[in-house]
Amino acid sequence: MSAQNLTSKDRAYLRSMANTVEPIFQFGKGGMSENFIRQVDDALEARELIKISILETAEGTPKEIASEICEKAHCQSVQIIGRKIVLYRQARDKDKRRIVLPK
Repeated sequence: MSAQNLTSKDRAYLRSMANTVEPIFQFGKGGMSENFIRQVDDALEARELIKISILETAEGTPKEIASEICEKAHCQSVQIIGRKIVLYRQARDKDKRRIVLPK
């Protein structure tokens, strides 16, 4: 499944929504396990927009980590601020879709 490309308008809309979202995962020295990717995948399916905190102990920059998560979980990076990343993927199940991107 390929993630749709987000326009700058879409990103701005998702960034504004992410302001009220709290990080639900922490990424640290445990690295990129299959279990972590599965949890991110499940969270994206349920919520579509998630925030992850990158701990100081994590290997790599937040940008590198976001890129790897996006590749494995088939999502898109919306924003990286400091050590927090915001990820988006439209729910596969049409009934679970909550976020409607601006036209």
